Parts: sequence; structure tokens; C-alpha cells
Amino acid sequence: MTGVGLTPLVEPVEALSREEIERYARHLSLPGIGLEGQRRLRAASVLVIGAGGLGSPVLSYLAAAGIGSLTVIDDDVVESSNLQRQIIHRDADVARPKVDSAAAALHRLDPTLHVRPIAGRLTPDNALELFASHDVVIDGADNFATRYLSNDAAELTGTTLVWGTIFRFAGQVSTFVPGHGPMLRDLFPDIPEADSVPNCAEGGVFGVLCGTVGSAMATEAIKLICGIGEPFIGRLLRYDALAGEYSTLRFSSDPDRPAVTDLAEVAAACAATASSGVGSGVEEFEPTELADSREQVMLVDVREDWERESSSIPGSVHVPLALIRDRGWNALSGVIDGEAHAADTVNDLVIHCKSGARSAEAVGILAGTAPAGVRLRSLAGGIDAWAAQQ
Repeated sequence: MTGVGLTPLVEPVEALSREEIERYARHLSLPGIGLEGQRRLRAASVLVIGAGGLGSPVLSYLAAAGIGSLTVIDDDVVESSNLQRQIIHRDADVARPKVDSAAAALHRLDPTLHVRPIAGRLTPDNALELFASHDVVIDGADNFATRYLSNDAAELTGTTLVWGTIFRFAGQVSTFVPGHGPMLRDLFPDIPEADSVPNCAEGGVFGVLCGTVGSAMATEAIKLICGIGEPFIGRLLRYDALAGEYSTLRFSSDPDRPAVTDLAEVAAACAATASSGVGSGVEEFEPTELADSREQVMLVDVREDWERESSSIPGSVHVPLALIRDRGWNALSGVIDGEAHAADTVNDLVIHCKSGARSAEAVGILAGTAPAGVRLRSLAGGIDAWAAQQ
């Protein structure tokens, strides 16, 4: 039952209490876990990056399995749109920091569990210390920069890293153990552009997929802590929910890949991600200006149809981002010509989406094809910022 030459990551605690023996009885009868494995789980400390779609099942199952100490880091707050998949949170938690909501849920499950919530982002300034102080790190981040920061911090500190990602109906899982197999950069050498793949708000995500992939990630952590089974070292698990198919891609270390020596490259990527996706040269329009300038600007909504069913800014016109990507300025020309007040507003357009990322992209696309003299701006913070001041 021992895993591919790896020794258990954690030395066991001396003993379990009577209550713990009763609680974890179904583990104690499992070959390879038993009393000693459960004592290892109780001694383990795990850092979970993200309390969202993947973090929810990871945190829940690790807490239930008897992990002794969990640290969760996330800088976001709970939104109603999270509840479709982020099952650690409840409706009553909307607007609450995700780490606080998650910590409360974990303590409901196991009041004796040590939970350390960190309301912030994983950054080059805190990554090395956090990684070095935990036995395993599980990366459930939703952006490329943080995933590569996790890889590089793991390589520099020698910390075991379990990695997973989801998109629409598909997910992937792998495990990276420095010195015992390839790392993320052996599989995907370069950090992709931050906007090269749509985020959940744009592309959507199949809610139950998070449970499948997150459970696989939690399974990897337990196997590594106990030293059982064969972790996904040098293997990428791929799951297609619609086809109902799993596949495994084997990969190896690249002998020509430069070793990670610092966090300089990934620090630049993190800085770019933290800028909220607004590119250089994209002019912003503050929501507070909208009331006084409504008759002087045309407000263009680039969200999807279903998003406007939920809420929209009165007087806005609808031109989906996909259409702008496909047709550039021509996507807007017909809409503008059809507006009764077009002659007054055609030269001053304010583009908006939910939070500002998609509208910034639209402004960047339109800037290259718009007629001379047209002013293009992105509504800072999108409809969320506008709604907050109403």
C-alpha cells in the first residue's frame, strides 16, 4: 500500500482520544491508514489556497478526514453567484469574507479543528513562509499567476503541492513533489496571459464538477500524508463531465528547464493579475460620474443576455463581448445608428460588464477600429460598483 517510494509526509501524534477513535472508526479499519495513518492525519497541517469552488470540497473533506490544522487563504467575499458550486458557504454568508465563512463551516463540522483564516492573497511576499510552515499545500486558485506562484514556492521550499483546475465541464488534477518528479513548469513551461482563458463569470462552470475535482485533490493530500497508494506524480488526471470519461496524461521532468531560483518572474505576473485586468491605456469612468453625465455618454453593456435578466443599468444598450471580439466596431455601429440620441453620444462611449474586466477588454478591441474622435472608457468596477452606490 505504500506509494511509489514516498515515505509518509507527517510523523504521527502520540495517540488518539477515545472520541477521535470513535469519530474516525471507518478509517481505522482501512488497510494502509489504520490507527497510525489517522494519527498522521491528526498531526498534519495543510494550506488550502482558495475557499471557492475547489476549496469548498477540499476543506470540507480534509476537515472530516481528521486533518489537525487547516490554513485557508482567500481575499474574496461570498457572492450569491458562488452558492451554485461553493458549497461550504450559505445564503446567510453573502458579503462575508470567504475565509470567515469557511472557518465557521469547518468548526461546525469539527469544533476541535485548528483553522487559520487569512483574508488576503497569496503573494510573493508571503508564499515562501506559508509553504515552508505546512506539510502539504493544495492550490485551488482561479488564476494563472497564483498557480505558478504556488509551483515556484513549492520548488523553492521543497513543499508538496496538489494542483487542480476546472473550466466549464472539465477538470484536471496533478501532484508535484519537489525532488520526486516533474513540476507544473515541466508540464506547462510558460505563464499564460491573464485573460487567455475566460473566467467563471464569462465561461461558466458546472457546479458539481467542483466536487469531483476537489475530492480528487483532497484524496491526493490524504494519500501523501499517510504514504499510501500512488499519487498523481508525473501524471495529469483529466475529467470530462459531459462525456463521463477520465483520462491520464503521463509527463516527465524537462532536463533543459531552468530551475526556479526566485519569485521574480511570477511576481510580475501577480502584479498584472492584481490590476483587475484593466490594460495599459484603458481609460476608466467612475460610477459616481454616471448620474451627472448620463445624457452625454452612451452606456454599452457587454455582458451576456442572461446577466441582463438579473440586472441592468437603465438606458444601457446591449452588445455582447463575443460580438465585439468577432466584429470590432461594426458590432456597435448598427446599435448606435438605431439610438434616437446617437448624434449626441456616439463620440463618448462608456463600456461596462459585471466588474470591469470584460469591459476593459472591449475597450482595447474597439480602440483599434473605432472612428477618429470617439472616446472609449470602461466603467470602473462594472455594474457591481454602480449597484453599490444606489
